[in-house]
Amino acid sequence: MKSIIPAIALVTLVAAAAPAGQTREPVDTAAIAKVRDEGLNRSQVKATFDMFTDGIGPRLTGTPAHKRAAEYARDMLTKWGMTNSHLEPFEFGRGWELERFVVEMVEPRYMPLIGYPQAWSPNTNGEVVAAAVVTAGQTAEQLAVRTDLKGAAVLQTAVVTNFIATDRVQPTAQPTDPPPAEPAAGRGGAGGRGAGGGRGAATPGALTVNQALQKAGAAVLLVPSRGMHGTVFVLGQQGRDNPPDQLPKVVLAGEHYNMVARMVQRGSPVKLRVRVQGRILEQDRNTYNVIAEIPGTDPKLRSQVVMLGAHLDSWHSGTGATDNADGSAVVMEAFRILRAVGLQPRRTLRLALWSGEEQGLLGARAWVRANLEGDANTAARAALSAYFNIDPGKGPIYGWYMEDNPDVAPIFDAWLAPFKDLGAVRNVRMGIGNTDHLAFIAAGVPGFNPVQDYVDYDVREHHTNADTSERVKEQDLKQNAVILAAFVYHAAMRNEPLPSPIRK
Repeated sequence: MKSIIPAIALVTLVAAAAPAGQTREPVDTAAIAKVRDEGLNRSQVKATFDMFTDGIGPRLTGTPAHKRAAEYARDMLTKWGMTNSHLEPFEFGRGWELERFVVEMVEPRYMPLIGYPQAWSPNTNGEVVAAAVVTAGQTAEQLAVRTDLKGAAVLQTAVVTNFIATDRVQPTAQPTDPPPAEPAAGRGGAGGRGAGGGRGAATPGALTVNQALQKAGAAVLLVPSRGMHGTVFVLGQQGRDNPPDQLPKVVLAGEHYNMVARMVQRGSPVKLRVRVQGRILEQDRNTYNVIAEIPGTDPKLRSQVVMLGAHLDSWHSGTGATDNADGSAVVMEAFRILRAVGLQPRRTLRLALWSGEEQGLLGARAWVRANLEGDANTAARAALSAYFNIDPGKGPIYGWYMEDNPDVAPIFDAWLAPFKDLGAVRNVRMGIGNTDHLAFIAAGVPGFNPVQDYVDYDVREHHTNADTSERVKEQDLKQNAVILAAFVYHAAMRNEPLPSPIRK
């Protein structure tokens, strides 16, 4: 009872504070009590999270590991009583998985180096011992006349001086809503500025330079990470199916890259032993979204849908704990909670675990394209009341980004109030980019993402070798699942869909 009393008191305060003439948003305190009790006292979320991270590990899109994670999620959702739990394929292209990797300095002294190949990197010619050569700032024409590049390990960019040292602003910690803040340019990329890879376009002229290096017979291209203290940001090569260059690419920790570059520039010969051995996966060019439902019970509203999702795929250097095993696990747990306590939503609740988010929101976009876009999907689009997503950040849910939709503010404020004792703070006006809810907003469906913690997220964990289970607390997973369950349940119980200025 102690955990329920604060929730009831807070709901009363929110209702009393509603402006005169404004309809008070209903809050089902009895349902919240059930959700809290199940989610806080009989949680199964840690077991799901552990399976995704330690049991299965990195879940790079298009790999057998990602498919194992999707099948595990499907089977658990079926076990918990979800309806129509299944995998939905869409074409992705070539998969890639790393089989073996070595990077170490062997001259003038031995030292193991911290680094990872970019995903979809070509292989080296077995294990090579290569002289380190610095070509920073040189054009393709200058590289074409060099005679020392054959068999070399090429350091193409300058030493790192602009290490990533700050995380993005936590908006609920500010007295007023600041302008939307995205990570700094290059953050989360394959080594940061000048390193290539990632979601953005390649540096102008980089293709010509890489072709020149390849023609000269370079053995491997080394790029630096802007992460501090041995943190390595690693993404994937551009062009999975038709790469613009065929050089093996390895991202080194910035401090190790800088050390090698300084030694070479001082005239000290450096030799590195490198082996990149990956496997291109061509047999199945699909990847898979996971879909499951809790059917609605109201004859007039059950054809309408409230959707909750997260992406299941990750990059390959860590275990994708904060990006986004935690999100996938709490989405599943939210649905398990609702089923376990026997709540009967009026609208249908639909769960989605997306694939291909890291390569450009591909899974969500494929689903939206097939199910919501165009004249043939007009009715389905109108029937989708809202999409809730969880991805950027970690830790407690502090509130929600309301995507500059003032009409949802009193609704979300009322729904969030019962969870102030669990760490909820407030909802914020702004929106957030770079995650799957954008695919739904583009189709005219209101989409929302929670505000979470960014401490060490951008500096240390996002797309890095440090994105492991140690970054995530079980109590935060429980809190996330409880709040998500309550929000989607209340959205499913409203007389009207959530208001939205973007609905088409």
